[in-house]
Amino acid sequence: MSNLPYTIALIVGAGVGISASVARALKAEGLQIGLAARNIEKLEPLAEELGAARFAADASDAEAVASMFTRVDAELGVPDVVVYNAAARVQGPLTELDPSAVRGAMEVAGFGGFLVVQQAAIRMVPRKRDVMAACRGAFGLD
Repeated sequence: MSNLPYTIALIVGAGVGISASVARALKAEGLQIGLAARNIEKLEPLAEELGAARFAADASDAEAVASMFTRVDAELGVPDVVVYNAAARVQGPLTELDPSAVRGAMEVAGFGGFLVVQQAAIRMVPRKRDVMAACRGAFGLD
């Protein structure tokens, strides 16, 4: 039985690495898991393993993020824990990087993080959830 006072976790930018480990740890604590990514087909094995729901969204698109949260609310309920792990990478020598590709990567990492946290806060604040305490508590950082 879990000591966590949470029941639903949403991991945005889910994949096979760190976010999969986080999803497994939260599932082991008894949380219901939602996995979100641009390409949800890649999440099928992890979703099946965890009995997790999958949600498609581009984290750098405000409307897509809001719509994804609406779908999560309807299918799982309002998440208690939201983990943001989305990233885009542009590789190559600095002098040869395409500025528009770098901007796109920064939009996913920075702006996407803002959009996801904003939607999480819209749901957590009215429920008297401390957004940062939820993050700290979920990982034993209190």
